[in-house]
Amino acid sequence: MREPVIAINFSHPLTPEQCAQIESKSGASIERIIDVPTQFDDGEPFGDQLPYPIAHAGLTAEEWQTLPLIVNPPSYSPITAVLLAYLHGLMGHFPTVIRLRPRADSLVPRYDLAEVISLDCVRHEARRGR
Repeated sequence: MREPVIAINFSHPLTPEQCAQIESKSGASIERIIDVPTQFDDGEPFGDQLPYPIAHAGLTAEEWQTLPLIVNPPSYSPITAVLLAYLHGLMGHFPTVIRLRPRADSLVPRYDLAEVISLDCVRHEARRGR
């Protein structure tokens, strides 16, 4: 039986095909998707704007720490960097994230799952090199 996970989506809507790819590569079953609007004002500090999307996800402090989550980060890297730092503070560890990439043979923009990345595993591996 596959472990159920909750996908927290801070980016464009995930398609059924992308969800199937996530399930296949992660070995998990997406129990539900929480879509979180993540539009930031460039004129304001990004860190100050994070409480709104985090609250919009509707998870309690305990749920952020205990639920099996996979995160689809925003496509704008400065927001992603601040978001991941914030999530680490909430969760006590880095989340598992997905990386989408453009489909090379598509006339219209389409994206496939490139990989599922355990950022906490990346962190632990980097610490071995210190």
